[in-house]
Amino acid sequence: MPIIKKSTYTIPPRYLFNGHFETIIPSIFRKIVGVNYHRERIDTPDDDFLDLDWSRVGSDNLLIISHGLEGSSERHYARGLAKLFNQNGYDVLAWNNRSCGGEMNIQPILYHHGSSYDLKTVIDHVEKTNAYSSYYLAGISMGGAQTLKYLGENGLDINPKIKKAAVYSAPCNLADSAATLKERRNSFYKRRFLGKLKAKMFLKGQQFPDLVDLDLLKSVREFDTFDTQFTARIHGYKDAVDFYSNVSADKWMENIQLPTLIINALNDPLLIDRCYPVKMASNHPHLFLEMPARGGHTGFMVKGQEFTWAEYRFLEFLGDGVF
Repeated sequence: MPIIKKSTYTIPPRYLFNGHFETIIPSIFRKIVGVNYHRERIDTPDDDFLDLDWSRVGSDNLLIISHGLEGSSERHYARGLAKLFNQNGYDVLAWNNRSCGGEMNIQPILYHHGSSYDLKTVIDHVEKTNAYSSYYLAGISMGGAQTLKYLGENGLDINPKIKKAAVYSAPCNLADSAATLKERRNSFYKRRFLGKLKAKMFLKGQQFPDLVDLDLLKSVREFDTFDTQFTARIHGYKDAVDFYSNVSADKWMENIQLPTLIINALNDPLLIDRCYPVKMASNHPHLFLEMPARGGHTGFMVKGQEFTWAEYRFLEFLGDGVF
């Protein structure tokens, strides 16, 4: 039922010629000023830590932002949401996945698309230590997948203070999204992400010398090899196929019980096939799927505007209840 037939995002700025430009230009050049975070470090149940960045305006409504792969609270999309929602009367919490806050985490594990347990830790901490009346969840790219998985895992048992959620550029099916990195046209993204993750895994190998085969790590050139030999193994999965199958958000999304907006552009270079859950959303009372023709991956720029269309759309959906 809730397929949004006609998106309000239509034409990006002229200099963004295609999905790749719409993805890369904002990632490199977009800057958001005027967001002043206050950092809080919290413990995890397995004796690790998470860094939480707060931007408060004295509200009893809180937006919780989950960032993308190898991103952080400092990424333009996180700061953009923080600034826009602050201006409209919301406190904001942008949390950093393990190893993404500027300091390597303690435990052997890092983070991944399915590590919704850390989002749970963040929400549980907020619930225990702050007096908010309402929570709203926002996820971008990987953070969108984590958010969708968290919502589905908790289903009817979700904290009633969580009112709505919105995600964009979300790899609803991790196997299909990972497959795009094998395409020649996406070699830029593969090199960028794989290079960052290999560097981080090298540091993890220095922390735990018996955990990582550094010689093998140096030779890795493909994402599925990296995920089989490193990501899957340190997180307790057999290989990349087992990992993708077991952590993919769409395994849980059917159980989501609150209004949730998914915005995935049709020209997103990192999403294909099952990343667009049309069949599920068509028959789901709580999933609202919007598929603009343009936007790229975490793009959605608007000519002459500080904020992106996706950020305005989040405010519209989460704040005013306009579906």
